[in-house]
Amino acid sequence: MKWEASPASRHQKMVQRIERSLRLAPSHGGDCGCFTLADTLIRFPDPDRSIKRPDLAIFCLEPPDSDEALELIPAAVVEVLSLGYEEKDLGPDGAPFYLAYGVQDVVIVDPREHLVYHDTLAQGRRAFKAPLTLTLACGCVLSV
Repeated sequence: MKWEASPASRHQKMVQRIERSLRLAPSHGGDCGCFTLADTLIRFPDPDRSIKRPDLAIFCLEPPDSDEALELIPAAVVEVLSLGYEEKDLGPDGAPFYLAYGVQDVVIVDPREHLVYHDTLAQGRRAFKAPLTLTLACGCVLSV
C-alpha cells in the first residue's frame, strides 16, 4: 500500500471558497489582477533556494506558464491548517518565512476553530473570528 500526505476535503473546500471569493477592492486604485495559483511550487531567493507550495498564492500580474517552480514572489499567501500539520503553517517556516521574502500578507485559516490569522510586517500577527472579509495590501479582497 502506498500512502501520501495530502489535504483532506475540509481543507480543499476552504481553499476553493477563498479562491472564489477573491476580487479587487472597488476603492483600491491599483492595478492588481488578483491572479491565483493553488498548490503551486514557488522558489524563494534565500541562500538555499527553498521551494514552498502555498495552498493559495495571489499575484498582481498573471504568472507565466512554467514546468518548474516559479521564481515569482506572490503578493499574498493563504494557508489552510490541516490536522497534524499546524506547526508547518503557524511556526517559523510559515508566515515569518514568507514575510522575509517580500510576501505582503499571509493569511492562515483554521477551518475547525473558525479562526483567521493575518500576518503582515507592519502589524505582526492578528487573529480574527470567521466569517471575515480581509482587504490585502495589494488591493485584493478575500472572504473566509
